[in-house]
Amino acid sequence: MGNNLKNNRVSIIANSMIALYGERGFSSSTEYGMSGGSRIFIECAKRWLDKGISIDVFTPDVGEKFCKDNGLNRANYVTWASSRFGTIGSFGTLGIIALYIIGLAKGCLITLGESQQLNETIVYSSSDFWPDSIPGFIAKLRNRNSKWIAGFYLFVHNPFSGDSAYKGSRKLKGLIYFLSQRPTYWLIRKYADMVWVTNELDRWKFIDGRRLTADKVIAIKGGVDTKTPLLVSEPMEKMFDAIFIGRLVPEKGVLELIDIWKYVCEKKKDAKLAILGSGPLNSQVQNKIKQSDLAGNIKVFGFIDGLEKFKIIKESKIVVHPSIMDSGGMAACEAMICGLPGVSFDLQSLKVYYPKGMLKSPCYNSKIFASNILKLLYDESLYHNLSKEAMDFAKDWDWDKMATELLNKVKKFI
Repeated sequence: MGNNLKNNRVSIIANSMIALYGERGFSSSTEYGMSGGSRIFIECAKRWLDKGISIDVFTPDVGEKFCKDNGLNRANYVTWASSRFGTIGSFGTLGIIALYIIGLAKGCLITLGESQQLNETIVYSSSDFWPDSIPGFIAKLRNRNSKWIAGFYLFVHNPFSGDSAYKGSRKLKGLIYFLSQRPTYWLIRKYADMVWVTNELDRWKFIDGRRLTADKVIAIKGGVDTKTPLLVSEPMEKMFDAIFIGRLVPEKGVLELIDIWKYVCEKKKDAKLAILGSGPLNSQVQNKIKQSDLAGNIKVFGFIDGLEKFKIIKESKIVVHPSIMDSGGMAACEAMICGLPGVSFDLQSLKVYYPKGMLKSPCYNSKIFASNILKLLYDESLYHNLSKEAMDFAKDWDWDKMATELLNKVKKFI
């Protein structure tokens, strides 16, 4: 992969997958969901293997299981035992922080122990979290002939700002997350050979015109499976008025979505919403649905992938993307490829990430968001036009195309 790179090898650092341990110990991929960063490296790695690239994944044993559950079976795994730490995740925010500290320590030790293996390779840290980015930095420091690609897919807002997803009891977690990004942002800007971000706006936070020139900071929209939807027949009737796809985390606006749907149901009492996803806010989402008396209007499926996911998507009319702090979010595009128009808040990042196929609502105005949902449900002409626009836009997101383009950029500039 370039004259100075050994054996066409990419080493992926994914130690932050230790956070897959939840309240009941290990959570499988079908219980916990998948982050955008994990989706990117898994889908790309599967396709790069087919092109003759050797893939090493540095991750805890829970991460290896997660990757294999999602089809990344032919990679070489360099793992460390994490099972003994599973119960730590039951201690809320402090437990997750402790897991990340363990992941950082183990990741650094593994990286130091495998220094020779990482020489003259591409080292890709799959997130800005310390267990991934700091071992990536160490690999770069110890092996000057290696090249470090750093993934940095979300800039966290100051939790004291009005647009932060971390409010109330979640503010401490938001503050820790916000402060933890400062040192990794500095390290990546100073030492990474290439940076992958989510959208064009974030690119300019790294480009310095010297080390990190414009061609070394890549905006990755993500990708979408364009083949599997073709295997799912169109349903006789739509079961759901709208569908949400994504992790149940504060940034995605999943609790706000319950408020939005309550407004929708005030005008359309039989409105049905499908939620596909899982995550740390599982219990809070379920509790809020009950408290809002919406159990008959909202069905939570958990994390579903493959044919079953696209079956439920095709049984839905609209995709809702209520993120309140996001750099993009590729999950909505999986519905758009099936012809579902979307509704989102008018975040700056989404102006460039989803310029077509979505009705945008003033930021954090749940009533107008609900009004836009109803507008699409009742205006057949608007629905038809936006549906076509969404499908045409999504066709350019094919994973095969995205993975090939990324590999070509890596070959060209590293």
